Amino acid sequence: MATRQRGRPRSFDRDTALEKALRTFWEHGYEATSIADLTRAMGIAAPSLYAAFGDKKTLFEEVVEAYVRQYGGFIGRALAEEPTARGAIGRVLREAAVEYTEPGRPPGCLVINAAVNATPASAEVTEALRAMREENTRAFASRIRAGVAAGELPEDTDALALARFTASVLQGMSQQARDGVGREELEAVAATAMRVWPEGPGRTP
Repeated sequence: MATRQRGRPRSFDRDTALEKALRTFWEHGYEATSIADLTRAMGIAAPSLYAAFGDKKTLFEEVVEAYVRQYGGFIGRALAEEPTARGAIGRVLREAAVEYTEPGRPPGCLVINAAVNATPASAEVTEALRAMREENTRAFASRIRAGVAAGELPEDTDALALARFTASVLQGMSQQARDGVGREELEAVAATAMRVWPEGPGRTP
């Protein structure tokens, strides 16, 4: 005798719904996105949203994980794959110019922009995103320190200051993209930012 399935089968594709939620948060930010906005974009009723994803904050946490996995990985790849600190940071900025202006999706970076103008009620979300941005800054600083140790950059290079400069440029590029600035202009910003880097003696043979 066939066994009966318990509960009603889900009537929507969870991954598709999650991507639609991601785009909604990306476009409007955390605070300005309501449950009604989400259910309308995802094409599901509020009870289905709560059953599949939890509350708004829990859904947003999953959205951020999906965003980093699908769209934000270029930073980690550049830091891991490029042989020099200058090459790694330059690639991060160049690829940001492309990623932040990609046609067919919201401009800028969700992690940078999603909690802008958030209220104290969203302090947990704001802090989580701030921590993610700070983690990127630490990763930049670590890569720069490695460049100093390898002789690529001068010994007196302030790795943290240069890392914060890079993070500031990234955040500015994200906002500029949201303001409608295009890829070529942001690529010019990236190139200009790299001109402030200190000249080093190069790797010792």
